[in-house]
Amino acid sequence: MTEEEVKRLEEMARTLSASGAYRVLRKLAPRSPAAVEPGTPTRPGLFVDVETTGLDPETDEIIEIAIVPFTYALDGRITDVGEPFQSFRDPGRPIPPEVVALTGITDTMVTNQTIDLTTVEGMVAPAALVVAHNAAFDRRFIERLCPAFAGKPWACSMTEVDWVAEGFEGLKLAYLAMGAGFFYDRHRAANDCLAAIELLALPLPHSGTIAMSRLLDRARGVTWRIWAEGAPFELKDDLKRRGYRWGGDTGFRPRTWYIDVPEAKQSDEIAYLKTKVLGAGREPSVQRITAYDRFSKRG
Repeated sequence: MTEEEVKRLEEMARTLSASGAYRVLRKLAPRSPAAVEPGTPTRPGLFVDVETTGLDPETDEIIEIAIVPFTYALDGRITDVGEPFQSFRDPGRPIPPEVVALTGITDTMVTNQTIDLTTVEGMVAPAALVVAHNAAFDRRFIERLCPAFAGKPWACSMTEVDWVAEGFEGLKLAYLAMGAGFFYDRHRAANDCLAAIELLALPLPHSGTIAMSRLLDRARGVTWRIWAEGAPFELKDDLKRRGYRWGGDTGFRPRTWYIDVPEAKQSDEIAYLKTKVLGAGREPSVQRITAYDRFSKRG
């Protein structure tokens, strides 16, 4: 496409948008390196995404992985995006039809394919942060595949940015991209990574804060998991309204109501449980969680 053609299309897009009758989505383009002040501290990050045979990280298998390295400043500015690494993997059994329909990945595409773990470990080693869109899903699969990821802090672009408060509808990556004014070729893990990095690089529509900055603030914080062990059955609705979840798979204390709260609210939540739920003299179990364990089976 010539420069003149690009200018003409841009003029048409502005005209359509200005009419108020149309909304223009632009195709995601490669992000150019951003200029930063000399001496600005930066850190290497990785954005990861996996496609799998199912939802259970203990029994299902990764069939595709993508890893995109990027660099970010401590204030959240994304300064550079590297070349994606993408690989298919043979799960050793047929891919379920519903997964084929969702991902477009077929048995033929993955037959005899393996992931070069030496390459993956080389990418993981320097990373200061690993990010995924739904890290609670991706982290458990990836750590089982490559234990090197277990020693890194993780963040979640889906849950650690308050997209709804910023005016977005839904948390799926494609919805967020459309809300931000762009679209991309979906159903490939590397494209999902690039789209999510683009979202994190943009200022949020209401606050004007760079999304990556919000993500870093949340990821750096300490949270506490507090269990309501022995809570009376008749109080389950009260606990649900307060934000407690039924912890059938939390690892340390299964089949127990629990809640995750920021450090500043830990004392208040323990006081609530002791006075309203468990009774005086009963101390609830707690676990301190940081980005090194958050979203893993350890936290």
